[in-house]
Amino acid sequence: MTNLFEYQNKETFPKDKLEELEAFLDEIWSKRERSGYYYKEEENRVEQQRFIQFLNKSKTLKSNKYVGVIHFKDETINLLPKIFYKGEEPSEFEVKAINKHVLWWLSYCRKLKFPNYLSGLNSEKSDFFEILIYLFSKYTRELLNSSIYQKYTEVNKELSFVKGRVDFNAYINNNLSRGRNHKISCEFDAFEMDNDFNRGVKFVSNLLLTITKESQSKRYLSDILFILNEVKDVNVSSDTLKRMTFNPMFSSFETIRDYCVLFLDNSVSFNYQNSLKLFAFLLPMEYVFEDFIFGFIDKEIDEIKAKAQVGATHLDEEKNFALKPDLQLSFNDKNIIADTKYKIVYADSTDPKKGISQADLYQMLAYAMRFKVSEIILFYPNTINMQSPNASEILIIDKLADNKEIQIRSHQLPIINFELFNENHMGGDTIVLQFENVKEMLKARIKDIMLNDNSSK
Repeated sequence: MTNLFEYQNKETFPKDKLEELEAFLDEIWSKRERSGYYYKEEENRVEQQRFIQFLNKSKTLKSNKYVGVIHFKDETINLLPKIFYKGEEPSEFEVKAINKHVLWWLSYCRKLKFPNYLSGLNSEKSDFFEILIYLFSKYTRELLNSSIYQKYTEVNKELSFVKGRVDFNAYINNNLSRGRNHKISCEFDAFEMDNDFNRGVKFVSNLLLTITKESQSKRYLSDILFILNEVKDVNVSSDTLKRMTFNPMFSSFETIRDYCVLFLDNSVSFNYQNSLKLFAFLLPMEYVFEDFIFGFIDKEIDEIKAKAQVGATHLDEEKNFALKPDLQLSFNDKNIIADTKYKIVYADSTDPKKGISQADLYQMLAYAMRFKVSEIILFYPNTINMQSPNASEILIIDKLADNKEIQIRSHQLPIINFELFNENHMGGDTIVLQFENVKEMLKARIKDIMLNDNSSK
């Protein structure tokens, strides 16, 4: 197992597999446009993959900005968030803890539509993808055991009696002309379990069954396939599943649909050189952090109204340069622009820039000018090496606006449960319960940031 932290460590990889791995990742990169998880336009023009750096001279790998897991034949590569890097190889116990954090963050993400079903997971699996398979197979099996999704589907069938509409052309050509006039070709609507949704579930379950190594997941997936035995084996695209809607009676099936879309959209598993042993689930961490913060505020803090990436404002009059702040926050009578910065900020009291980059400062000034706000907040994540969140403030006087003050504040947010990295920690609780304290800390921190701001409105 190879563990790579974003832009941090380098690890060796079998020389005889480097070229094939790079070709595999290039194939994934070329197909990534179908993903709904916001890849930047400039990246779409790049043909070669940007998931991993291949340092050919030293035969080593180095991770870029993506997190997730790559299965390549008998090799597993974990791509881990840089905020957990401690300068040394993580233990299997620490990798499990990191994966729990990523799952918790994804449970709040809105753009990815990550299925929010963590209440039953207390798994100690270290492979992130195996956790996803376990969640999908467990939930789907439990639901299908109690309820099967059925819908009215148009059926064309030969019957000995008339049902629905008679297909006269088929009856004349296939039945009457061949002396089979006792069989009638009929078209009618039937309440069938052989529908696109169940076909999609069966397709994904078959795919995952060829990949998972976990006996419990294999058992759950086999049970799903047994239940759906009468459903046709066909390939179903994620676009087909995305278009599906459910009436309130079948709303519980939305989670299964979202899992299937997640596997088909954000992962690539295909018959590469006659093998189905290749898989990749990769997400850009900077956007995961942005989406997590928005989803968390929107779901957990009723007092704050959040809007994400409102892009109707431009910096120039010709409207060539769009301004899209990550968040617009409304709290009582305050309107504040907030931007998420997935960067490591170090506590250095001697740093006159207070951890804020010059480029970020210019960006925030553009937001303040065009959105007519005097309060800008930068949200950073805390890190494994910094348990106490850091905060700083920069005051700018706008000479062109009657010396109006613009306040730019940066805050690290507590998004890490440090107890999970203690090997003496009891891990019996579900992920939801394991992050309950962190959730309350994060809620209190964000509300405190909004409440204790005394800048001019």
